Amino acid sequence: MGFMTETPSPQVWPTLRAADARTLIRFLVDAFGFTENVVHGSGDQVDHAQLDWPLGGGIMLGSGREGGVWQLTPGTFGAYAVTDDVDALHERAAKAGAEIVRAPAGTDYGSREFAARDPEGNLWSFGTYRGEPRTHG
Repeated sequence: MGFMTETPSPQVWPTLRAADARTLIRFLVDAFGFTENVVHGSGDQVDHAQLDWPLGGGIMLGSGREGGVWQLTPGTFGAYAVTDDVDALHERAAKAGAEIVRAPAGTDYGSREFAARDPEGNLWSFGTYRGEPRTHG
């Protein structure tokens, strides 16, 4: 296998559980710009949802529940997402009520980033760093 010169499209989908999944979905769409792809469930229960990120990839989430192999504590998730306009997304997130925990700033590795918490307490970081090209195929 040869050297790849571009970062590949994501095929790993971070997954989280939420105490109020429907409210969290609305927040992630309004505050951060995710796109709702599919939501399965009825009433307040979300069995499975896929939210797509504009630059590729996305997350999957559902309502918190007891039992089963996919037990995750709501509010303990953290993720980094690439964005081309950190300042505009920061402004959007702040206006939508995100708790800004780190204002936009540069990093020593050349990224511009900010961090925020959603209403469930999950930590989100957004920045211009796209990862490094793979050195293996």
